[in-house]
Amino acid sequence: MRRAGRVVAEMHARIRDALHPGVTLLDLDGIGRQVLAARGARSNFLGYHGYPAVICASVNDVVVHGIPDGTALAEGDIISIDCGAIIDGYHGDAAFTAGVGPIDPESQRLIDVTRVALEAGIAELVPGNRLGDLGAAVQGTVERAGFSVVREYVGHGIGTAMHEAPDVPNFGKRGKGKRVSAGDVLAVEPMVCARSSRTAVLDDGWTVVTVDGSRAAHWEHTIAVTDDGPEILTLP
Repeated sequence: MRRAGRVVAEMHARIRDALHPGVTLLDLDGIGRQVLAARGARSNFLGYHGYPAVICASVNDVVVHGIPDGTALAEGDIISIDCGAIIDGYHGDAAFTAGVGPIDPESQRLIDVTRVALEAGIAELVPGNRLGDLGAAVQGTVERAGFSVVREYVGHGIGTAMHEAPDVPNFGKRGKGKRVSAGDVLAVEPMVCARSSRTAVLDDGWTVVTVDGSRAAHWEHTIAVTDDGPEILTLP
């Protein structure tokens, strides 16, 4: 899983370097495909319930599951890139949100708060804690900043399948939920909206957008719970 995670991290780095005005979402998907091929990895997104790409590319008010197409990015946009890889049957999965050129301060704050919320959740992944501790840490970070947590979509276990039990909500109460044990591997992924957390799915059956048109951010890492604390597997 460390090997798969490093492939995902490389996909992120290469795509992040390409985030300039004029680049298309299909261009970014092509970069992801190049990395997978070079590293002898398979995509766990391509073909998943019919999904047609190796990345999700979610721009501005798209929360998650944006399908890459010929849309060109413009200066001031924000985009969330979610992607994964399989090495020898084991999965990695991670996401980041970034701006395209200079972006407005509130959009940058949304991105930063979501990343900090992810970090707060990861810090709770020590043996003996509960998933409610993680959810409370994420939710508290987000709501103290005046933003809202999406509740319809959550993190998940991950291993020999991309989505395994248990669900990992980005909200909750401390002391509640499944107890975390060494050996657990979880994908933690806060999805945060600038205003209301209400979402809708477009007619393509995949693209999730904010109902009020506000911007959203999404960060994710694959985390192994060890006796020494959480290990992030989707870092370079």
